[in-house]
Amino acid sequence: MPFGVSSFTSMDAVAETDPMDSYQPLHPTHTSHAPLFPLSDLPSPSNPTLADPAIPFRSQSGRQHATWARTFHSRPELYITPYSIEEVQKAVTLARRCRRRLVVVGSGHSPSDLTCSSSWMLDLRRLNEVQQLKPANQDSCGRVLVQAGISLGDLNRAISPRGYIMPNLGSIDVQSIAGAIATGTHGSSLSHGILVQSVRALRMVLADGQAVWCSASKRPDLFRAALVSLGALGVITEIEFHVVPNTDIEWSQHLEPLEATLANWNTGLWTQAEFVRCWWMPYSQRTIIWKAEKTTKPRRIPKSSFYGGQLGFQSYRLLLWVATYVPRILPWVEWFVFGMQYRFSPGHVTSAVEPQADGLLMDCLFSQFVNEWALPLSKGPEAIRRLSKWINGDERNSRIPYSSKGIYVHCPIEVRVSDGSKSSGPPRAFLDPTMEHEPTLYLNATLYRPFGQDPPCVARYYEAFEWLMKDLGGRPHWAKNFSSGVKKSELHSMYGTNLQSWLAVRKEVDPEGMFVGAWHRRNIVPDEETTMWLEEKESERQPHKKEGGWTWVGAQAAKSLPPSSGSSSPPQGLLGIPQRQGSEESFDFLDNSTDSGEEVPMTEALLKEYL
Repeated sequence: MPFGVSSFTSMDAVAETDPMDSYQPLHPTHTSHAPLFPLSDLPSPSNPTLADPAIPFRSQSGRQHATWARTFHSRPELYITPYSIEEVQKAVTLARRCRRRLVVVGSGHSPSDLTCSSSWMLDLRRLNEVQQLKPANQDSCGRVLVQAGISLGDLNRAISPRGYIMPNLGSIDVQSIAGAIATGTHGSSLSHGILVQSVRALRMVLADGQAVWCSASKRPDLFRAALVSLGALGVITEIEFHVVPNTDIEWSQHLEPLEATLANWNTGLWTQAEFVRCWWMPYSQRTIIWKAEKTTKPRRIPKSSFYGGQLGFQSYRLLLWVATYVPRILPWVEWFVFGMQYRFSPGHVTSAVEPQADGLLMDCLFSQFVNEWALPLSKGPEAIRRLSKWINGDERNSRIPYSSKGIYVHCPIEVRVSDGSKSSGPPRAFLDPTMEHEPTLYLNATLYRPFGQDPPCVARYYEAFEWLMKDLGGRPHWAKNFSSGVKKSELHSMYGTNLQSWLAVRKEVDPEGMFVGAWHRRNIVPDEETTMWLEEKESERQPHKKEGGWTWVGAQAAKSLPPSSGSSSPPQGLLGIPQRQGSEESFDFLDNSTDSGEEVPMTEALLKEYL
């Protein structure tokens, strides 16, 4: 993971100069940077340098894409793996010429259909270099310039020998940094907001193929939209990120009664350490309290745990699989597994001293649905008590209008916090799901999928859970499994003018909908907005026979439009919807030139057809 240490100009200080002058790659390849333009005056998309035949086009056909949880599967027409920003620009340019939607993917850790596509898929994981590191300033913090496909873990491993790490992490670090910021990823600390609050600038390839920088001072509206972009604005290729001194943390965890946790909710539970999180067991009415603070103590490795070993891991998965057929055993499974993991009686404490980049992580075990919502921290005790009553059969006092009869759920329910309301970082992202004027609580209702088997409670449990979250002023995590019961109008109400601002930026930078899919149309694109020429719709969804989950199939939405639909005409100078004698014929040629799954270069003959 090559990187260099040098002084570079922060985007905050950039005025009219091209920021590319300040960010030179350590190992530059082909470069043909076009000038930057204001959003209101985007350049003509006919620039031939963006599809230079000398720039590789690394694509595969016949490849299946699946989420990490195997909840969704799709088979894109082309799977593209760029190694440089110029290759990203070429892929975007060719997608526009060929009238194809482009979806960006990384590690696939969103369990929703957000990244499903039957069109073109762009995998950023080869854009994984740490390019430059800015030396420490007065507060001992620094800034790092990274390519957007690098995973959070690889970033920390690259910069920790130089004395820096990311300020905060969620439960895992395998996500790409672009994916983590695009969906509002967070950790658990009242000293930190969501991860995007550490972003100082980013570079994005827009639908016209141009690579533009944005920050709080340069294209601020694009910056606020791109901080939580949902993959619908363009391809993020580089990110300038705030980093802090590398350190160790001492963490400890203990088991206590739920009522003790709720009694301490406003009197120190969340402020007793820099990092605090809880796991709630709804049947035994207990919580695991985990806390961590920076330390200079000698390192002390954590003791082995029950499901950290193969016996515990496989036993837990097997018990959950049995519970898909006999759900009433789940309260006993909770008692047994978490008794073995954390002891059966309150008071036992385990602890360790580890590098912060390792100690903040947890083992997420196996395939799962995750339905997480952000709500005011002050609503936490009410949310937990009402959900607890519903899970345990007291529907009347839960005040949740869904029956819990016959419903048994998995545990634990994860309880985390953040606070971006006092942030001195970049301006708030338009689609930041956290509370604007107070700390935020996150409740994550996890349901495991043992051996690819869905639990029988998923539909009704999530309906009840989401109803309660909405009742308490919550907002769903963008990347997770909130259901179709969450209406588009409700999301628009939750975000108000901020969502309208985000939509305005999206429409300006991608008027044809190159980055818009069925997920975006279902959840955020207004019904009154006409179908876009490159937008992709969902045409069918079928059970996946081998791994469970769903096989998702899409189609170009504009192909099904009647002449009177009101959709705008194709822009001047661009190809219309592909006809047999056009780009589809070219892809027959492309497919016949190689075996399925092998890399296929875009030939000069094909380029001439598209340019």
